[in-house]
Amino acid sequence: MPKDYLTEYEPLLTKGGKNPKRLQFPNKFLLLAMFSTCIGGTFQCGYNISIINSPTKYVQDFINQTWRQRYQTEISNDGLTLLWSTIVSMFTAGGFIGVSIGGNLSVKLGRKGTLLTNNVFSLLASLLMGLSSNAGSFEMLIIGRLLIGINAGIALCVEPMFLGEIAPTSLRGAMGTGSSIFLTGGILSGQVMGLKELLGREQYWPLLLSTTCIPTLLQLLLLPWFPESPRYLFIDRGDKEKCKKALNQLHGSAGSDIVLEDIQKEKDNLVGFKAKKPWELFADRSLRWQVITIIVLNIAQQLNGVNAMYFYADYLFRQAGISEDNIPYATVGTGACECLTALTCGMLVESLGRKVLISGGYLLMSICCILFTVTLALQNVSPVFPYLSVACVFAFVLSFGLGPGGVTNILTTEMFKQTTRPAAFMIAGSVNWLSFFIIGLLFPFIVIGLEHYCFLVFFVVCLSVGIYIIVVLPETKNKSFVDIQKEFQSRWNKETNSDEADPLLISTSL
Repeated sequence: MPKDYLTEYEPLLTKGGKNPKRLQFPNKFLLLAMFSTCIGGTFQCGYNISIINSPTKYVQDFINQTWRQRYQTEISNDGLTLLWSTIVSMFTAGGFIGVSIGGNLSVKLGRKGTLLTNNVFSLLASLLMGLSSNAGSFEMLIIGRLLIGINAGIALCVEPMFLGEIAPTSLRGAMGTGSSIFLTGGILSGQVMGLKELLGREQYWPLLLSTTCIPTLLQLLLLPWFPESPRYLFIDRGDKEKCKKALNQLHGSAGSDIVLEDIQKEKDNLVGFKAKKPWELFADRSLRWQVITIIVLNIAQQLNGVNAMYFYADYLFRQAGISEDNIPYATVGTGACECLTALTCGMLVESLGRKVLISGGYLLMSICCILFTVTLALQNVSPVFPYLSVACVFAFVLSFGLGPGGVTNILTTEMFKQTTRPAAFMIAGSVNWLSFFIIGLLFPFIVIGLEHYCFLVFFVVCLSVGIYIIVVLPETKNKSFVDIQKEFQSRWNKETNSDEADPLLISTSL
């Protein structure tokens, strides 16, 4: 029998109560499970988002040199720009592919099985990018970035689902913020590794890109020691014994019987139902507002202006008198700021709730957009305004990390049940990656056309989404997955034609 990691923290259970009440902190086993899951998932994604920025000039020089050796001529500026843009954008293309297959893989291979299998893409990418310089092949960089993008897409689809399913109800939000904490931690780590004191010099850029194998190896070493999602084992696979064993490992033997009973009730009500496809969610009227909500939230996560704020950060740092050599360290500061706010979000999400954090975050971001537009317009009026603009950058990043950055994935997990959750993550991830691609494509033209007034567009986005959340979204804290769906239906869907309407009478504590 696996060791009971809750022995020293005995769960407090109410007799005959609907939901077990647990002490508000995770046990050691759950913390290790979260680390093992996220280090090769969202941490890997964040790391590869930021790590490509530092060696930009060196990779472009490599492309120039390779082209000259092959064709005995210099590559044109347009050709160089096209190849570099292709290398960068392949990550987004791969992410879209990954999220498109992640949901189906999570049903066939299991949540844990999919995360472990996903590491094949990362190892291949690390090998290709690390050897590209010696091989004299920028094509290897393109393929490597595509593969690591697929890895990121699958991870962003499956990891939040897995964390939400292994966590007890009282800690589901805190566990869910693990994805954003490790994502921002990965971005910060990539920024630090790209400093000249570490691997930011020209001769080290292939090694820098190949370090993506480190979190992969850590996950392959640690994750196999942890169980598959109990809900997947019992509801999807029908393996009661493995489910019970997993619950004992994750929550302790004292509470596992009650949780197992609730999962059994849900399974009984889902007999004959299979995991739905994404297009089936659009046809299900009982899920209309949940689907609309995840689409709105995932579009807003990319179109809220946080990418534009990072774009302007370098310019503002120069305006504030920070030297060119010190700008990378200031950029690391913004990454550290976002990472700390993600940690803060994890500590507050169970006390303040999801709705307060995410709506408050968007409303604060809308205020920052106005202030930022004003301070940018007055840059030449007084020397104090560049510093106020820098303060707005940090305030905006803090607001994003405190709400939208940390809570969005949690809500995608909580608003759907076992049979609809994989498809929901496929929809949410596809929208997110597609929005990421569109903003990357159009943002330069928006900046050229509107200059700093582009933040008025982001003001409208942030304010609109903040109001939408206040009006449409119910609070999901300490509620079961089924209770949350029932609340959506009682609010918006007086009549439903869902074939799963009847099972909503049963509640589960997971």
